Amino acid sequence: MSLPAVLLAAGSSPSPTPSESPTTVTVPSLQDAQESATNAASWVEENWSTWLAIGLRVLLIVVIAVVLRVVVQRSITKLIDRMNRTVASVDGTSLGGLLVNNERRRQRSQAIGSVLRSVASFLILGTAALMVLATFEINLAPLLASAGVAGVAIGFGARNLVTDFLSGVFMILEDQYGVGDQIDAGVACGEVIEVGLRVTKLRGDNGEIWYVRNGEVKRIGNLSQGWATAGVDVTVKASEDLHLVKSTLDEIAEKMSKEEPWNELLWSPIEVLGLDSVLLDSMVVRVSAKTMPGKALTVERELRWRVKRAFDAADIRIVGGATAPATEDPADPTASVAAPSAFANADSPQSAAATPIAPQRATTPPAK
Repeated sequence: MSLPAVLLAAGSSPSPTPSESPTTVTVPSLQDAQESATNAASWVEENWSTWLAIGLRVLLIVVIAVVLRVVVQRSITKLIDRMNRTVASVDGTSLGGLLVNNERRRQRSQAIGSVLRSVASFLILGTAALMVLATFEINLAPLLASAGVAGVAIGFGARNLVTDFLSGVFMILEDQYGVGDQIDAGVACGEVIEVGLRVTKLRGDNGEIWYVRNGEVKRIGNLSQGWATAGVDVTVKASEDLHLVKSTLDEIAEKMSKEEPWNELLWSPIEVLGLDSVLLDSMVVRVSAKTMPGKALTVERELRWRVKRAFDAADIRIVGGATAPATEDPADPTASVAAPSAFANADSPQSAAATPIAPQRATTPPAK
């Protein structure tokens, strides 16, 4: 007997009555299974091309996004490295002294590269994610609206953080200052030891470290870019010979400009600008020169040292501040007191004040 005949005979046999079995169990027949498999096969046959197309599109989007991200990041890295090599190639030339140091270039390039790579990755991967969701025919309007509302809420809640970050990005891109620069940030002054996208670290004159948020900086005074000015005011007596003073200062300037290392720190000849002010008992002569950035104070100290030694040798007196008045003998307090009259009371306070105090004589003890 064949299997279909057996199954048909089994299906035609009387089913048990409720009295014979407490529960009724329905067993799916082979025909039902065949129908389910046929329906599933037909559904797969009808839709396999659609799912295959969707899968291929998703795979293509992911592959293109990954490859594009790798290419863009490598291009940014090569661009930053090329910029560093171009700047490093002129370190030994005269232009190298005007450029920033290696640490400043390294930190600036790392910050710029990090920002560019992060922005590129966000744009590429975000666009790929939206394209994948659109492939599955998902409505992106509610998702984009929710993301916009969440972005606005986060922007209001972390506005200080966003301000610091954006200020740091523009500060690095514009190269306002870098590691090793002496700056005045308004809230703090000192030497830049680290530049970040959110915080800049400064070392003050007394060794303290200032953490300055980039969003709090409203103006920057960079004392290490371009050139600096060293100015010294020499105050001498008004009776001094101006020709002797000027010739002495010219000799100091010429000698200092030819000696090392001052010939490298001075970027222009030391000039005697002339009289800055003239007073009754003194006059101020102004001496100025352009120096290497950050070396103005060093040049000023050396120039004052040389001026003092040269003026002492030339017998030129240097004065400072207000001239002290000439000292005179103190007046006698009793000189303005009139002599007592003959008719005055000898016991009055006026007579007592006008009477000189008699000197006290030491008394010797009696001999024993």
